[in-house]
Amino acid sequence: MMNQTRAKRQSAIRIFAQEYSDANLPLEGVGEYDPSFIITKLGAKVNRAIFGGVIDRFERREGDNGPNYNGHLRDATGGVHRFQIAQFQPELHADAEELLARFESGDRYLMMMVGRARWFESDDGGIFTSFRAEEFCIVERPVYVNWLVETSEATLRRLAAYSASQGSDNNPQALESAGVPSDLIEGMILAKDHYSDFDPESYKVGVLQGLSMALSSNSDIEEMISSSEQESQKNDSLDTSPPTDSVAKSDVSTSEPQGDVEDVILNAVRNSSSVDGMPYDSIVLACVEAGFSRELSEDAIEDLRDVKCQIIEPRFGFFQVLD
Repeated sequence: MMNQTRAKRQSAIRIFAQEYSDANLPLEGVGEYDPSFIITKLGAKVNRAIFGGVIDRFERREGDNGPNYNGHLRDATGGVHRFQIAQFQPELHADAEELLARFESGDRYLMMMVGRARWFESDDGGIFTSFRAEEFCIVERPVYVNWLVETSEATLRRLAAYSASQGSDNNPQALESAGVPSDLIEGMILAKDHYSDFDPESYKVGVLQGLSMALSSNSDIEEMISSSEQESQKNDSLDTSPPTDSVAKSDVSTSEPQGDVEDVILNAVRNSSSVDGMPYDSIVLACVEAGFSRELSEDAIEDLRDVKCQIIEPRFGFFQVLD
């Protein structure tokens, strides 16, 4: 029997959360050692990625064969990188426990992570993406700023390639003639065959947000960390504070949901008196007060922002209705 050739290790690309979370096209390898990819709308072929942000959620789940860990890193665009540390990765568990202890104490920190693309297909055919962690560490601001710049450059390159492909036939020769770099052609062909036309403006905005944070790194990154810490403190008060006149703890935890969670979000944001938009934690609190779980509320906010485009985040952590 002939020996199969093991495919070389795929390079880790730089990608912002929104581009990756918008993707729903898996490309599975044929052979045992062939790599699999997620193809984004801009034609990125994601097998492995290096990404970063402020830790936004981190939890341990016990399984039959040991614990696994799930978490979120929120990057400069406001999008969330979802990651898992699996039961069969015990070499990472000690570090995960250390980070979990810091997170549960209320600490919010910048992390960088190398992860392998993974996805889950729901019964109705929906594709939900995440990463399985390979390496991770807490980083200082300069390291995160370097990643912001590198990821912005990589995204701008894909945006330029996507723009060049418009009006071109979807084949290698035509795309090469149009100016699409050779390493992006295969992914671009797959993306244009799968995805309908879309407006890449949100990805351009993400680049601007990333570069803006890089240029004014200390203040903006501090604000991102502070926003995450304040949200955690608000969470803790919901779980442990005694009842108040406005919201009793029993009302928060046991009331039946009132209406549709998306309607609650839209009404809360629309009725906010702040000219800067409604803070993220205030939106979540409004949903919790209406009887919805925190996880459902957070998912609905992301869906309204990233999928349905009914709310926008002009400033990190603050939302407005897009009328």
